[in-house]
Amino acid sequence: MNTLKKIGILGGTFDPPHVGHLKLAAHFAKLLRLDALLLIPSGEPWQKGTGITSAEMRLKLTEAAGIDLARAFLYLKISTQVGIDRMEIDRAGPSYAIDTVKALRERFGRDASLTWLMGADSLVTLPSWNSWEKLSQYVNFAVASRPHHDLQVETSAEVNQFLQNHQTKDPAALENSAAGLIYIDESLNVDLSSTELRDCLKSSSRSTIASEQIPTHTLEIITNLGLYQ
Repeated sequence: MNTLKKIGILGGTFDPPHVGHLKLAAHFAKLLRLDALLLIPSGEPWQKGTGITSAEMRLKLTEAAGIDLARAFLYLKISTQVGIDRMEIDRAGPSYAIDTVKALRERFGRDASLTWLMGADSLVTLPSWNSWEKLSQYVNFAVASRPHHDLQVETSAEVNQFLQNHQTKDPAALENSAAGLIYIDESLNVDLSSTELRDCLKSSSRSTIASEQIPTHTLEIITNLGLYQ
């Protein structure tokens, strides 16, 4: 993968991975014509509090989701390679995105286009990330709108200033930029969250909800091991 030029990064707790993650990944893989997409489960998600599934189990669930994502790419004729990276799990201490993007920039070189994929809810909370103002030195951002998140209302003055300095209306610009741009896509509305999904998995409608919202191979592991009950 070291020779690839357009890399998408989808980080997160993935507790569990869900169809929303895959829809976001497929959308931006096609739109940005990514050479590769890395799913990076967080090792120690410092903002999530207690009760998080173990890192190794979340990695296993993410690897299973990656199988379904790769199959979806094949079906949709998207040539993007799918990779699961355990760098945050192997790194000691809290999982900070700034450490991850520095490591990826070192791996892929200064000329590769690195784009961090996220939902609008993550953009709103970006100032709470460690050294968030330095992230754009290493990566671009591609943000998918989400229902119930009005960026014009919810974004802070800090984020608005960040958008003024870095936003582009042209997704193709990210292909030709190593870092420093942010593109907001309003055509994709994915209304799923891992937190809500975990709550649903504890309910009586567990089986119906799970089959609709969790990738097949991930659901197989969850069912076999009796997770989230």
